[in-house]
Amino acid sequence: MPLALLALAVGAFGIGTTEFVIMGLLPDIAADYGVSIPAAGLLVTGYALGVVVGAPLLTVFGAKVSRKRMLMLLMGLFVLGNLLSALAPNLGVMLTGRVVASLAHGSFFGIGSVVAAELVAPEKKAGAIATMFTGLTVANIVGVPLGTFIGQALGWRTTFAIVAALGLVGLLGIAKLVPATPRPEGTRLRGELKAFRNPQVLLAMAMTVLGFGGVFAAITYIAPMMTEVAGYSEGAVTWLLVLFGVGMFLGNLLGGRYADRALMPLLYAALGGLAVVLALFTVLAHHKVLAAVAIVLVGALGFATVPPLQKRVLDQAHGAPTLASAVNIGAFNLGNALAAWLGGLVIAAGFGYTAPNWVGALLAAAALGLALWSAALERRAPASAEALGSGPVSAETAGSAANGPGSGRTAVGYAEARVPARR
Repeated sequence: MPLALLALAVGAFGIGTTEFVIMGLLPDIAADYGVSIPAAGLLVTGYALGVVVGAPLLTVFGAKVSRKRMLMLLMGLFVLGNLLSALAPNLGVMLTGRVVASLAHGSFFGIGSVVAAELVAPEKKAGAIATMFTGLTVANIVGVPLGTFIGQALGWRTTFAIVAALGLVGLLGIAKLVPATPRPEGTRLRGELKAFRNPQVLLAMAMTVLGFGGVFAAITYIAPMMTEVAGYSEGAVTWLLVLFGVGMFLGNLLGGRYADRALMPLLYAALGGLAVVLALFTVLAHHKVLAAVAIVLVGALGFATVPPLQKRVLDQAHGAPTLASAVNIGAFNLGNALAAWLGGLVIAAGFGYTAPNWVGALLAAAALGLALWSAALERRAPASAEALGSGPVSAETAGSAANGPGSGRTAVGYAEARVPARR
């Protein structure tokens, strides 16, 4: 893998830390501002919605500059948002800082996914994307627990100041290691929008919303669930988040390894397993050891869907993957926002801190249903074309069909058509 992927992983590490560290610090922030935990949960929802909005807007703006320069600008915005969060005098300003930081999130991972895919041979695209996302998963093993510990010991403002410094390191890494590339030529907004006419792109994004939303339904409220239900101390939340990060790391490796070989079967297994584990988590949360095991499995199964879903969008968005890739990152966070909101609703309704697990199980099960539907449509398309006597299946249709269950081939994407693969 090219060294430039390390720079992308460093940026992902900073972004992953700020996205997930809020979970362990939610009770402290709520107490400091004198608000309820569900109210403080808006910091999670607001960040996620900022990603949803920022991903397409900043990606469209980024089409006018080189991808390297855009990645650097995004990291600068990320640093600014975290500094604002660290200095926020009230919840409103804190939420503003979270939104500012989140605007960089979707475009960074969206543009970064395209850059990562261009740096390697076609059959290694999912692995390259997974390498970049390794920074996000390692953040949950090192950055998030350390940030939680520092926040509980020295105050949560210190944590966000350190995250801003991480963002600066990521910016410098991109400037040094990512190769300079010219602004993409021949790509217009109209061409990028055509990707959204493909129902398979929309189905993949819907799977993203529901599947990873299932993870966030449970993880957003992991601190009160573990302290109030499982009986862990507040300090133990740090190590529980380490376990979640370990699960994410393992799931990312699994997804990157098998997405290039058996993409749809991997999605079936991951989404189905996630639905089952989340449903069981409602009961397992009452037992310390079993709750810890469930946290690892939720992280592993949830993040095993990330490389295949991101790769599927890149493959299906023929000729114009940049906007679709960024919007799919926004879809992850739309699911996060939806799940955090729904989880807060069931808690506020008096169903207890384990109730969000049921919300997550239902979301994951719905994502599995969409995956099965997507595969059925994909198998039916070539057969329908032949039945109508349309002659040989077109190259585009054949490429889409090659993406079906059990196939190791992918449709020819934008990066493969326009940029020579580098090994």
